[in-house]
Amino acid sequence: MSPTPPSPPSVDPALAAPLPPAPEIVQLEVGLAQNFCEILFCPDTREAAIVDPAWEVDRLLREVEARGLRVTTALITHTHHDHIEGVGALVSQTGAVVVVSPREAERVRRDARAVVDVVDGRDVMIGRRGVRALDTPGHTVGGTCFLMDGSIVTGDLLFVGGCGRTDFQGGDTATMWRSLQRVAALPEETRVYPGHDYGTTPTSTIGHERETNPYLRCRTFEEFRALRERKRA
Repeated sequence: MSPTPPSPPSVDPALAAPLPPAPEIVQLEVGLAQNFCEILFCPDTREAAIVDPAWEVDRLLREVEARGLRVTTALITHTHHDHIEGVGALVSQTGAVVVVSPREAERVRRDARAVVDVVDGRDVMIGRRGVRALDTPGHTVGGTCFLMDGSIVTGDLLFVGGCGRTDFQGGDTATMWRSLQRVAALPEETRVYPGHDYGTTPTSTIGHERETNPYLRCRTFEEFRALRERKRA
């Protein structure tokens, strides 16, 4: 039985410093598993990052070209195959640097020319804009969200109306609870960009999810664990 995890600190040190200016966001659904990829770009320098390139890399790059962008970075929320299958193709065509948690870097190292290990609270610049890495394990050991001024890319941590599973290798329900509590403490207007199109809308807000998402509405860890670990049909 997992122990009740500690609550996140009242003041989150990773959020103490001002965030960089936010990049522009283009959300695309790709592949057969309702994956979302985001193209994050600086409108001044036209540099871009692609989040979790797994499927339809050619389509992503056509969108990049149509907007006059240049991909310099791949941002990885976690290394399940449906989020990294396209890393090699993206790197070979763009030379992008792969940004990933050091706890999962080995999963992408063979496909990457250069890997940047992100730690909690580190800013990753995209031209003159940037994102901040938040360490949010639970779905995997190195799960990472990418926070921007006004929005957050949550990967498979938080979906619209749901959250990631914890019964895969590297998953842990107590750790997931702690990570969800951390993200739920963001300002209510923060726009949520999830890793899959599993909800009623492609995006949401932290405030809406706190009010309607059954996993964020849990009042205790025990309640969350019972809901998250219930038997799947």
